[in-house]
Amino acid sequence: MGIETENKEIEDSMRDEAKKLLSENQVDVVIGYSQGTVPLNSTMVIIRKEEDVDKLIWNNLCYINLARYLAPLMPQLCDSEGKPLKIGIVAKGCVGRAINMLAVEKQINLENIKMIGINCNGNVNRSKIDLEIGEKEILDVSVSGDDIIVKGKDWEKKFPYDQYINELCKVCQVKSPSATGETCVGECQEIESIHDEFADIDDFESKTTEEKWEEIKSSLEVCTLCYSCRQACPVCYCNLCFVDQNLPIWFGKTTEYTDIFTFHLIRATHIAGRCVACGACSSVCPVGIDLNIITRKLEKIVKERFDFTSGLNAETLPPMMDFKMEDEQEFMLEED
Repeated sequence: MGIETENKEIEDSMRDEAKKLLSENQVDVVIGYSQGTVPLNSTMVIIRKEEDVDKLIWNNLCYINLARYLAPLMPQLCDSEGKPLKIGIVAKGCVGRAINMLAVEKQINLENIKMIGINCNGNVNRSKIDLEIGEKEILDVSVSGDDIIVKGKDWEKKFPYDQYINELCKVCQVKSPSATGETCVGECQEIESIHDEFADIDDFESKTTEEKWEEIKSSLEVCTLCYSCRQACPVCYCNLCFVDQNLPIWFGKTTEYTDIFTFHLIRATHIAGRCVACGACSSVCPVGIDLNIITRKLEKIVKERFDFTSGLNAETLPPMMDFKMEDEQEFMLEED
């Protein structure tokens, strides 16, 4: 089955589930993906009527983690009497993981949420395509068979999907939401644990400490501190980010490397054990920085030390929010 056919089946199933939920008044609104205003893009849409479900789409450019909109939106989504609305949300695996994490951290109430589970077949690496296209203007992007077709005014180029899929998508072990039938319809599964080889960072792990530092340094040097990565992250929901605090001022907001590195280092440690490997941070980066190297390295440390994978259920606290007497504390021991 080709990617184009898979996308059509996912889209049809998603629309059917959304229409059913709305028609049976199980939800008041549905949050999903819709056509973007520019190529290589998609956008979030809120559907309130059955007849509008055709606005919902699925293609391999739906890189936004829709859970990002739940924490800030939920308090505002109320009826005329102030009663919370029931929300349906299109959920691929990483969106489901993020929803579970938000529930664990008491940011959302799962009783008011119904996931519309889809079996995600991956997202296109937008930065990789942009880099190859260069300065030429892209006017249209589509999927035909197993190829991504990118068109401009007087040109057209094909990209094999399996070569231009995000690296995180290639190693993803949770394609559909890990959720029960009470909170999810459509493609759902209950997962207790996953085995992750972290093959996507094998090359980084093989480097020396000095080489790792140079790779991170060269990657981050082009950062403009636009904070798009923070805004796209589903678990970056603080009302006041450490970056924006006036008292105390932790560091400057210039594009000096010390400020850039400090921001990314602190943000990465804030989401250690909470990152759901959706790759939204890298997908929205305007200069194409692959932040997944840092987040996946931290995810690997958490997995090895605590045997924990974020977002597989809505009950288990992440390691940095929990404490067990048997937790390894070797960093506190004196060296021989």
